[in-house]
Amino acid sequence: MGFLSSQERDQNQTNQRNDLVLRDGKEILFQAFNWESHKYNWWTNLESKVPDIAKAGITSAWLPPPTNSFSPEGYAPQNLYSLNSKYGSEHQLKALLQKFKQHKVRTMADIVINHRVGTTQGSGGMYNRFDGIPLPWDERAVTSSTGGLGNRNTGAIFHGFPNIDHTQDFVRKDIIGWLRWLRHNVGFQDFRFDFAKGYSPKYVKEYIEGAKPLFSVGEYWDTCNYKGSILDYNQDSHRQRILNWIDGTGMLSTAFDFTTKGILQEAVKREYWRLRDPQGKPPGVIGWWPSRSVTFIDNHDTGSTQAHWPFPSEHVMEGYAYILTHPGTPSIFYDHFYDWNNSVHEQIVKLIDTRKRQGIHSRSPIRILEAKHNLYSAIIGEKLCMKIGDGSWCPSGREWTLSTSGHNYAVWHK
Repeated sequence: MGFLSSQERDQNQTNQRNDLVLRDGKEILFQAFNWESHKYNWWTNLESKVPDIAKAGITSAWLPPPTNSFSPEGYAPQNLYSLNSKYGSEHQLKALLQKFKQHKVRTMADIVINHRVGTTQGSGGMYNRFDGIPLPWDERAVTSSTGGLGNRNTGAIFHGFPNIDHTQDFVRKDIIGWLRWLRHNVGFQDFRFDFAKGYSPKYVKEYIEGAKPLFSVGEYWDTCNYKGSILDYNQDSHRQRILNWIDGTGMLSTAFDFTTKGILQEAVKREYWRLRDPQGKPPGVIGWWPSRSVTFIDNHDTGSTQAHWPFPSEHVMEGYAYILTHPGTPSIFYDHFYDWNNSVHEQIVKLIDTRKRQGIHSRSPIRILEAKHNLYSAIIGEKLCMKIGDGSWCPSGREWTLSTSGHNYAVWHK
């Protein structure tokens, strides 16, 4: 797929139910859990934080997988129609969703449909049948690559589990029915598609068209380009793969901007030159298709207790100063907001407030002014500028007023 401007791409999308939210571009997402949350009576625990989440300006809260799962974190689903999980009961979940609704914050369901844990052994002695529970699929629902009688995987294999064969009509029909149930009966408005590399994006398109979430985001997590342990300056092929996935969904879904995360967490180690690509644009997905990019600092996989690819902890606020002033749709991680300290919470709230007051949105224009080893600065929109790094810099002209600042970052407005 050739490179189109973000305006051309957005004009190509018409008459979709979720278009209003995407077109507005004012979303602020919040990942409302981490890898350990299932240990803490989560639905009830979270309910007490809803007023604070709403007051901060969050528009959508991403919750962990709500259905019955073989593993406590929710990512090994079995009975998709049971809402009793390690996070709490169906009753507690519905009370939480109602509380979010009262505070006008949408809720995002974590959709784990790449794989499913079988209940009984079928052909080959594999647990590749789902007898005795709703959606009692047989071996045809499992890909041949993972021990079933279905077709081959249409994406990457998720090892250790029966991978769902989305080429089967009966499987897709059942999944759409389940997604509609989550959307209209349970009350989730938004979807996050887990392990989106595992199946063709054309099925994500079909599922979004079938269930009509207001906002969708896919986890297309691919390895960045490295030479040994050194991150390449040029990550164009990495971001192109994410763009291709978005394109494959018919432009109906956004995707997490893993390119920006990978570059940003190296840039803050006094390599800020990485934050300007050869065309003078941001080097992640936000530089090419900002309206479909969801930027983030860490999540339950990259950070938390798993820490597969963590952002350097001493630079986290520089990271938020970047994503909360830049185009794209920023997402805030629970740990930073609630488990670190009040100062981090307050600094993030101030940055969200500044973003909203200055009218920054997912498509805001950006002009990068400096990108060198110890300093990055940019003007976003018409009325906001920012810097990160220990190099000294401030905007010229008396019309600029300091909005907020912290260790190695500052933001000004007109």
